[in-house]
Amino acid sequence: MQDISNAPAPRRYWLSPPVVLSACLVLLGAVGSLLIRVYFVHGGQCLWLSTMIQVSGWPLLLPALCVSMLLRSRRGGGGVADRLLPARLVGAVAVLGALFAAACFAYSLGSRALPLSTSSLLLATQLAFNAVAAVLFAGLRFTPFSANAVVLLTVGPAALGVGPSSEKLAGEASATAYWTGFFECVASAALLGLALPLVEVAMSNYGRRTSGAAVRLPSSYATVMQIQAVMGAAGTTVCLAGMAIAEDFQEIHREAAAFGLGETNYYLLLIFGAVSWQLCNLGIMGLIVCSSSLLAGIMIALVLPLAEVLAVVFLHEKFDGVKGIALVLSLWGFVSYLYGESAQKTTEARRYEDLDSSTCCPLMAGNL
Repeated sequence: MQDISNAPAPRRYWLSPPVVLSACLVLLGAVGSLLIRVYFVHGGQCLWLSTMIQVSGWPLLLPALCVSMLLRSRRGGGGVADRLLPARLVGAVAVLGALFAAACFAYSLGSRALPLSTSSLLLATQLAFNAVAAVLFAGLRFTPFSANAVVLLTVGPAALGVGPSSEKLAGEASATAYWTGFFECVASAALLGLALPLVEVAMSNYGRRTSGAAVRLPSSYATVMQIQAVMGAAGTTVCLAGMAIAEDFQEIHREAAAFGLGETNYYLLLIFGAVSWQLCNLGIMGLIVCSSSLLAGIMIALVLPLAEVLAVVFLHEKFDGVKGIALVLSLWGFVSYLYGESAQKTTEARRYEDLDSSTCCPLMAGNL
C-alpha cells in the first residue's frame, strides 16, 4: 500500500466552530467604531485616549485564559508552562502589537475628521494591503473568486475619493480636513493590512517551542487569547507612553466634565468602547490563527454594512449615491469570496476522496 503521509494536507475548514465564533465576535465589535465617532462628535479630543480604547480591553481575557489553561493541562497532562507561547513568538507578536497600535492611532486621526460611514469604508481598503502582504510574506495563492473579492472590496471604498463635497457636514466643511482624514484612514488601512498577515507569518515561523520540535502550537482559542493578550499589552504600553507625552491624563477629568453627553456617559463610553473593540480584536486574531489573515480582512470589510446602519441611525449621517455604490460593491465582493471558498472546499474534498480511493486500491488506479 502506498504511503500518503507526504500528500498535501487539506486546508483548514473555514467554517469550523472557532472560525464562526471569531466571525461573530468581529461583527459584535462593530459598535466600537460608532463609540469612537461619538467620542469625537461630543467633544472628545484626546487622540491617544481614543487609541487606548481600541487596544486596552485585553485584561478581560485573563480570567477565561487562566481557566482554559488549567482545564487543558488537567485534561491533557503537563504543566501550564508547556502551553504558553514560545518566547520568540511572544517577542514577534509584541512588535506587531505596537504596529497595530499605530494603525489604531491613524484610525483615530481619520475618525476625528470624517463621518463614521466614510472612515469605515476607507478602512476597508486594508483588504488590498492585506492581500499584497499575504502574497509577499504568507505565501497566499489567489483563486479567481478571492481576487474578485479583493478588487471589489477595494474599488468600492476607493470610489469615495471622487466626491468629498458630500461630506461637508456641519463643522466639517473644510476640504483640506476631508482629504487629511481621507489619507489618515488609508494610512491606518495600510498598517492594519500589513499587521494581519505578519501575525500569520509569526505563527508559522515562531510557533515552535524549540528549533527541533516537530509540532506547532494548536489552533485553539487558548492560543488565540494569548496572542491577543500579548498584542494588547504591547499596544497599551505604546498608548500609555503617548498619553504621557501628550498630557492626556491631565485632560481626562476636564474633558469628562465638558462632554456633550454628560460625565457619567463619558466614562461609560470609554468602558463599553474598550469591551467592543476587544471583542472585535479577539475575533480578528481568532480568524487569523484558525483560518487565515485574508479571511480576517474580509470580515473587517463585512463590518461595513453594520457601521453604515449605525452611523445613519444614531449619528444621522448622510447616505448618498457614492456611499451606496461603495456598499454594494463591498457586499458583492464578500458574497463572491463566500461562494469561491465553498466551491474550492467542495473541489478539494473530492480530490482527497479520489486520492484516498486510488491509494487504497493501487491496482485499480493503475488500470484506469
